[in-house]
Amino acid sequence: QVQLVESGGGLVQAGGSLRLSCTASGSIFSFNAMGWYRQAPGKQRELVAVWTRGGSTNYADSVKGRFTFSAESAKNTMYLQMNRLKPEDTAVYYCSLADYWGKGTLVTVSS
Repeated sequence: QVQLVESGGGLVQAGGSLRLSCTASGSIFSFNAMGWYRQAPGKQRELVAVWTRGGSTNYADSVKGRFTFSAESAKNTMYLQMNRLKPEDTAVYYCSLADYWGKGTLVTVSS
């Protein structure tokens, strides 16, 4: 069983930045995939950024050029750097490691 704990969410003005962190209780690079998803009010959960073994990272079109995924093996932590935030980025953000999920962290972007 792997535990995932997100942090870094909060309230930010449009155009601002936030960095989300997700720390795992195990080795993140022992899995084949990890990444971030989000769920806005009244909407389905959607992919934001996913890293797969082989080194590729896929981003949702809506965040390309603004969000960056990274991971640090020594800390068993993945990150999501979010720049030029927009009100439509408001959502609960979840990290995922294979079939494991964190509980989410709320990001609210004010206009």
